[in-house]
Amino acid sequence: MKSEEREQMLNDDKINALLQKPETRREGFEKAVRQYGEQLYWQIRRIVLTHEDADDVLQNVFLKAWSSLDSFHGDSKLITWLTRIAINEALDFQRRKKTRPTLSADDEGMSIAHQLTADDYFDGDEVEAQLQEAIAQLPDVQRTVFLLRYYDEMKYSEISEMLGTSEGGLKASYHIAVKKITDFFHRHD
Repeated sequence: MKSEEREQMLNDDKINALLQKPETRREGFEKAVRQYGEQLYWQIRRIVLTHEDADDVLQNVFLKAWSSLDSFHGDSKLITWLTRIAINEALDFQRRKKTRPTLSADDEGMSIAHQLTADDYFDGDEVEAQLQEAIAQLPDVQRTVFLLRYYDEMKYSEISEMLGTSEGGLKASYHIAVKKITDFFHRHD
């Protein structure tokens, strides 16, 4: 085990210990926010795409986590528990966004690639924007599995624990997602 991983485990243990005691819970939660906030932000951002939406969802994640701390007993890693909340919140946000009426016909017709390149916080190129457009067209489960494997390089076992699904199902979802993304790029050559 690398010293960085060992240090991370010790830090996680300290945060968990603080979270378990009512008198140190706030301090532990503040440390968790500092420790995992950026990582969660980027996981959310890849699902909701825009900076403003990711910020809103991240705030909701921490509010939900704070109000649900009594249900966290340390059976899984804290980051696993927080990521599960973050993914669910991001997917719920996307579902609600799809059912909301759009503000104008211009917004509705604007592609995800165009929205991203117009976003001041987007630092990718045209290919990255097209990749995001292809990913956005995937069903929720395929999109989530693809994002966790491709960007976060998570193992299927970790994703399985996080999402509560079988590794075999996740592997199938990932490979179907890759095929759909490849097909998207072939159609847009």
